[in-house]
Amino acid sequence: MLAVLLVSVDNTVLSFAVPSLSRALAPSGTELLWIIDIYALILAGLLVPMGSLGDRFGRRKLLMIGTAGFGLVSVAAAFAPTAGALIGARALLGFFGAMLMPATLSIIRNMFVIPSQRRIAIAVWAAGFSGGAALGPIVGGTLLEHFWWGSVFLLAVPVLIPLLVFGPRLLPESRDPKPGKIDPISIGLIMAAMFPLVYGIKTVSTHGVGFDSLAPMAVALVFGAAFVRRQLRRDEPMLDVRLFRNPVFSGSISANLLSVFAQVGFIFFFSQHLQLVLGQAPREAGVMMLPGLMLTIVAGLAVVKVVRRVRPAYAVAGGLLFSAVGYTVVLLTGHHESPLGLIIAFMILGIGVGSAETISNDLILASVPSEKAGAASAISETAYEVGAVLGTAVLGSILTAGYRNGVVLPEGMDPAAAAAASETLGGAVEAANTLPGPQAADLLASAQAAFDSGVVATSAIGIALMVAAAAGALVALRRVAPDSGEPVGEVQPAADQPAPAAAGNKA
Repeated sequence: MLAVLLVSVDNTVLSFAVPSLSRALAPSGTELLWIIDIYALILAGLLVPMGSLGDRFGRRKLLMIGTAGFGLVSVAAAFAPTAGALIGARALLGFFGAMLMPATLSIIRNMFVIPSQRRIAIAVWAAGFSGGAALGPIVGGTLLEHFWWGSVFLLAVPVLIPLLVFGPRLLPESRDPKPGKIDPISIGLIMAAMFPLVYGIKTVSTHGVGFDSLAPMAVALVFGAAFVRRQLRRDEPMLDVRLFRNPVFSGSISANLLSVFAQVGFIFFFSQHLQLVLGQAPREAGVMMLPGLMLTIVAGLAVVKVVRRVRPAYAVAGGLLFSAVGYTVVLLTGHHESPLGLIIAFMILGIGVGSAETISNDLILASVPSEKAGAASAISETAYEVGAVLGTAVLGSILTAGYRNGVVLPEGMDPAAAAAASETLGGAVEAANTLPGPQAADLLASAQAAFDSGVVATSAIGIALMVAAAAGALVALRRVAPDSGEPVGEVQPAADQPAPAAAGNKA
């Protein structure tokens, strides 16, 4: 749980340090984007290879190496003298972070063989993400009020020291007893697919759909197809892509990705509304998010008892429908000045995400043999990362388009300020500081109204996606029986349902 908490905090805390590190290191616009994006690019590209290496060499061993490396690089990042040095440190954090996450989930898969216990463990594991997301803005905001920007990276040290001390004593080692040969070509192909895919999606969120975003995605598609083809031809593939023929596995991956998509997309505009429309400080905005994040934890733990009586398909679909209801509340209240409607919406969304995430992650792990847990965990983590990037890119792009169409700029503005104000709400807030009082007030009123209208349009898309995802989960997971409470090696179909296809049974 320490590793999960660490990576989750690291994902959210940097955004609050951007203003102060920009003043200290004076990065160019391109360098600033790379400081933010390089971590996710490296992480997404290496999750599957690291998961497979953990299966081969030992998950605990990989976790300890990743922990030590993450801690040392975090200290280096805190004292980075230049923007280039910080980009390099962030890249190394992505490298070691890719060792941590698949190892944590695969260790859980091998420690807990009773479904109810495993689901509780996964619920606590998921709670680490929500807890870290809650702590990041609050702790990060507090540190930045009293210390320099690098202090946010030093949060890793007090978390990692006890992990390095007690991990070797408390965590059991596990690995695949019959690992296949290391396949450098497969590792290169999956990295060549994931790097440009995540880069392309991120480019959509900042510059919209165009050649700069579509070209990397096309490259990712070519290398992804080559990777799949190679895995199908090998007797001992690095990743058994036939797992995706199992509807339980593929349906759970989809539910996992879309749950994260819903949560991250919501946080994207929720945090901006709190800070740029309502004028709250980052720490205050973080506190406003606490109820929703806490309900994510509670729902993840509570759903474990629910699936003892109902099919997991209903729990996952119900969670996704809760997310749809949350977006519906935004649709109805997003234009109000009070944050109450958005807070309630985020609480409802938290219930949905906590339920769907816990059960979908459990089904992903339970649908594969325990010796392949690392590879399955890596796919789950990849879905999480891609869902997070997509949530910002897709919903963020829709929100940005709505903002651009709605904002009205005062006449006579400086061209550079006008360009910034026409792109984002943050740009409008900065531009308003350069204008006389009446013009500044008009610009802010127009920008905030345009932003909120974009939020309403974004919510409609979110509702449609979550309803479609719930329907897909009902179909894909319909054969999984309620929890029997007995130790099992893989997901069992319901007694009154036919068994899945051969590939699914093999999984």
